[in-house]
Amino acid sequence: MGKEIERKFLVKDSSFKMEESVKAMRITQGYLSSVPERAVRIRISDHQGFITIKGIGDKSGASRYEWEKKIPEKEAEELLKICEPGVIDKTRYNVQLGKHKFEIDEFHGDNEGLIVAELELKSKDEFFEKPQWLGKEVTGDVKYYNAMLKKNPFKKW
Repeated sequence: MGKEIERKFLVKDSSFKMEESVKAMRITQGYLSSVPERAVRIRISDHQGFITIKGIGDKSGASRYEWEKKIPEKEAEELLKICEPGVIDKTRYNVQLGKHKFEIDEFHGDNEGLIVAELELKSKDEFFEKPQWLGKEVTGDVKYYNAMLKKNPFKKW
């Protein structure tokens, strides 16, 4: 349990796939609760289930409470059936640059065309290398939160 410090950026193009993308995995996720004060997410990734609780972010949107536990895939499948309407479908690419790992989500379905990179840091002002494919920072912009993308998908913007 604890706080995560995370910055989020739009991705300008798919050239990140030419970088040191060490893994690509398909992710399906839904929300039992999508209110900002306590988002409860169910996720299936690489045949493993997860339940995650996220609290409301600080003023910058870079830091918020997060708790996550692995659960059996079958249990996650059952919980997805009772989630709020709307499912997030995406492929996640992990790209290691120096000592930092970017998690890049390429969205499918109603969010097709949206590519977002997230970077976990030890502090909000920690220095990190910015690759050429990294675009505008959207940290704290709630419309890019997965819980909001299921309610107001990218194709409707």
